[in-house]
Amino acid sequence: MTATPQPSLKRRIRTVAAASIAVALVVMAIKYIAYLATGSVALYSDALESIVNVAAGIAAWAAIRVANKPADREHPYGHHKAELLSAVFEGALIIVAALFIVLEASHAILHPRTIEQPVIGLMINGIATAINAGWSMFLIRKGTDWRSPALTADGWHLMTDVWTSVGVFVGIVLVVLTGWTILDPILALLVAANILFMGYRIVSQSVSALMDEAPPEDVQQRIHQAIVRSGDGAIEAHDIRTRHAGRATFIEFHLVVPGDMTVAAAHDICDRLEAELEAEIEGSDVIIHIEPEEKAKNQAKGVIGFE
Repeated sequence: MTATPQPSLKRRIRTVAAASIAVALVVMAIKYIAYLATGSVALYSDALESIVNVAAGIAAWAAIRVANKPADREHPYGHHKAELLSAVFEGALIIVAALFIVLEASHAILHPRTIEQPVIGLMINGIATAINAGWSMFLIRKGTDWRSPALTADGWHLMTDVWTSVGVFVGIVLVVLTGWTILDPILALLVAANILFMGYRIVSQSVSALMDEAPPEDVQQRIHQAIVRSGDGAIEAHDIRTRHAGRATFIEFHLVVPGDMTVAAAHDICDRLEAELEAEIEGSDVIIHIEPEEKAKNQAKGVIGFE
């Protein structure tokens, strides 16, 4: 039995994902203007990451549309993992962007450039950084609240962009104060290293979830507590298995009941447990296997036990 997200929540997630594309386009344009004004390879690297933001935003929006589709004959467990695939794709794009930055920085080391109009360039880039900072915090908060891996990954990606921009700002100030133009491409290489790390983190986390990773320990504890609260009449619950995919959490366990209990009574307990779990864990999909008391692994009676 699956608790499907409300249509209004689906619309909100899609709307935010679409808005991310618009924000990324605006930020990309602003950062590119800053690069044109200065010729700084560090600002170029910052602008190049924004191109990735646009592509990643489009991928996230498309994945969210797929993930929101109801289960069908070909996908009886739903399309929840589409968001995780989007996060993997976003991580791969980040890594590609970092490699382009390395190439540009290497060229700038061999052929040093003078930064033009640094003050104007930094002011322009600062506007883009402020927009990114506010939007990334919004995405992380909403992605967490709405259990959307695509929105959360997009938010953390943008947060990396923010720290990149801050580092670029400090570096260009140092270039202007010291006159060491070599600092500009070196800073770009540091930006590339930071981007590579973030890409690795996003990909590794998403792949782990695609491999049916169990939900966090606190969620598992809430599942156990919900079973205890609503398992009156049963003897024990064992072989509890959980996994999560996007906003869905799959819960499966064996419920041992007295041998003389009627099917209807056992079914009533299952209905009660499913309702409790779906209220406690939003988007949960619950499967309960009924077993007679001789299958119990814990001999205590009268209290739900766990094995």
